[in-house]
Amino acid sequence: MSEIEYMNECTTRDVITMLAEKRKISISEAIDIFYNSQTFANLYNPLTGLYFQSPVYIYDVLEKELDKD
Repeated sequence: MSEIEYMNECTTRDVITMLAEKRKISISEAIDIFYNSQTFANLYNPLTGLYFQSPVYIYDVLEKELDKD
């Protein structure tokens, strides 16, 4: 596993945990929301550089995306 893959997995875990806690939803619901988001796609696209950002920043990006819907 590369360092970027490891960083992405750790960030994914943290963002899902924050999403579940802040929205008071189950982990499985949070997983479904995050995995189907554009934020998740951008995190795993190395061209965006999003993987260099903190989980808190990425969570904020996700919240903005979800608020648009």
